[in-house]
Amino acid sequence: MTSTVPGATPDTVPGPQDAAAPGGPPGPPGPPPRVSPSSLAPTGRSLWHRSRWYLLTAAVVLLSAALLAGLNQDRRYPPLDPRSYDPSGSHAVIALLQREGLRVDVTTDLPARTGGNDTVVVPEPDLLGHDQLRALAAAGHTRLVLVAPGPDALAALVPGVRFAEETGPAYASVRSTDPKCGLAEAVRAGSAHLGGVLYTAGSRGEGCYPRGTGYPLVTAPTGKGTEAVVLGSGDFLRNELVKKDGNASLALGLLGSRPTLTWVLPDYSAPLAEGSGHHQVTDFVPDGWRWAAYQLAAAVLLTAFWRARRLGPVISENLPVVVRAAETTEGRARLYRRAKAHGRAADALRRATAHRLAPALGVPLHAGAPDPTALCAAIADRLPEPPAGDVRALLYGPPPTDDAALLRLADDLDALERQVRKP
Repeated sequence: MTSTVPGATPDTVPGPQDAAAPGGPPGPPGPPPRVSPSSLAPTGRSLWHRSRWYLLTAAVVLLSAALLAGLNQDRRYPPLDPRSYDPSGSHAVIALLQREGLRVDVTTDLPARTGGNDTVVVPEPDLLGHDQLRALAAAGHTRLVLVAPGPDALAALVPGVRFAEETGPAYASVRSTDPKCGLAEAVRAGSAHLGGVLYTAGSRGEGCYPRGTGYPLVTAPTGKGTEAVVLGSGDFLRNELVKKDGNASLALGLLGSRPTLTWVLPDYSAPLAEGSGHHQVTDFVPDGWRWAAYQLAAAVLLTAFWRARRLGPVISENLPVVVRAAETTEGRARLYRRAKAHGRAADALRRATAHRLAPALGVPLHAGAPDPTALCAAIADRLPEPPAGDVRALLYGPPPTDDAALLRLADDLDALERQVRKP
């Protein structure tokens, strides 16, 4: 006797768990429910699996940047700073001078003493104002070393020295150069890395390490027992170059000839003197940006190599759907009808008819289409009573204006093709 499950609709089939007797042992589990096809929309889990490596890479980059930023909190010094141990600093020269027993003072103020037996180094004389230049000229220091001075500094401190070219500063690359002069310090040092701005020696000065029409090192007297040393570039004083060639000997000779050395730190917040212009654009770019650009370029190349497509042999792939030509034609016709493109549909019908009739009549194609005059003449010769004007109007006439005219045109083209093929 068949029992009825309470609450079940007639279309509901009770499962094994429903057929079990109350209080009895549970029946065997039923089959798992059928899962409906999942949606193609991305889910949170698929997005996570797809982007987790990108997120991990971004996190590693951010952590590395934060770590490097924390480790690089040491103080940065400008080039030729005697306190800097960086390759662009000049602490190695200061250490050599102190080892020779010289007293080295590093200050941000101009020394005020007059007539002292000392050497004063001014790495950026163009940052000094006119009053400071006059005070420095009147101080009477025994030797004044100027690094790449501009026209104002030259006029105030070394009147006899000028730029090698009258139109402005001339430059030469820094490289190992022979002295070719009689200056004792240069003769003793031999070849050294000189370059930068080129100057003339003047009537009383002496130029060394000639480059082209000027000298990157010029010494000239400035008064009784005082002299100035003009350097086109101070690169030979840098920590990275001081050990090469005779750079160390030349630095000791130029800076260590007096018992006291005063190194004036420039005020980089002050504007450059007008007309100095010996700075390049790269001088204002921090060193860290250069390494950052190299790292970014390497990352881009690695990413491009990783994501680049590997082109292999061409393989055939079965299309998911095969559409018959009739369905494609019908679909395009419906699009023409919806857009009311009677002219486009008529052009397609006329062009197809002309392309089919031309080979049958021996009319050649030029630029993908037969010549209208030749095609109409060939059709007229083929028909028993050819109305040539009607043939030209049929194949190359104005477009139809409504659906009825388009249907008549299609019937006439079909009839014309049958008559030409079976006259």
